[in-house]
Amino acid sequence: MSKAGKRVSSRSSAAPVTRYIPRLLVYLAVITVCVGSMAPLLYVVSTSMKDSLALFTYPPKLIPWPPYWGNFESIITEHPFIRWFSNTLLVVLVVTGIKLIIDSLAGYAFAKLDFPAKEPLFLLLIATLMVPFAATLMPLFLVVKNAGLLDTYWALILPPLANPVGIFLMRAFIETLPRDLDNAARLDGCSEFAIYRRIILPLTKPALVVLGIFYLLNLWNSFLWPLVVTRSSDMYVLTVGVASLKGLFNVDWGLIAAGSMLTLAPLIVLFVIFQRYFEAASLSGSLKG
Repeated sequence: MSKAGKRVSSRSSAAPVTRYIPRLLVYLAVITVCVGSMAPLLYVVSTSMKDSLALFTYPPKLIPWPPYWGNFESIITEHPFIRWFSNTLLVVLVVTGIKLIIDSLAGYAFAKLDFPAKEPLFLLLIATLMVPFAATLMPLFLVVKNAGLLDTYWALILPPLANPVGIFLMRAFIETLPRDLDNAARLDGCSEFAIYRRIILPLTKPALVVLGIFYLLNLWNSFLWPLVVTRSSDMYVLTVGVASLKGLFNVDWGLIAAGSMLTLAPLIVLFVIFQRYFEAASLSGSLKG
């Protein structure tokens, strides 16, 4: 074989290898990012399965064996973790349920009905989204305190109901529905509430699921407001309760890690069940229908 033929054959054999190098680099970068994102969670899982002595051994063991389950047993039996979980679940379900009803009704009114000062009212509603929560924390606390609602479920439930973001999202979604549907229903003699309940509400189920997940995540992870308005341990939610496990002079990191894992577990189960809705919720802010 001539030198030219050898040169061509070597180039053809090297081409398939070099063609896959950019793709391999992309895969390597994605794997690196995934491992880096999972590292904190894996460290918390490892810490939750260590006793106090194993936490400070050197070199540290990333995979404790045998695993120590005493932290999980201690936080359930020696601390009011079940009460914290019940408080969180109650607040999340009540607020999410009421907010979905209020937001869908208000979104329908702003999208399909005509009433005086409709646009100024909606603009005023949207303007409240630009006010940071830190600016309203103290006035809202004084209102709750003067109303005698501190350390009650009302203090945890009522203020989140004033969040207007759901009205904005529901109005935007309902506006995409064809007007022929509600106009035909009006011609048939349906009331506005009947149009909302029988026509609009079934069509907004995907938006309601996404909005419900949005509220659930925010309420489940809420920390600052429950910390401010609760005093007794029996009224703590999970985030505040787990944070209270940190003592002034002694910190049991294994116990705190176990509480964090038990707090995170329902969200992981929820994510597995409603994964496609979580993806829709994460993309809803960047996509426009």
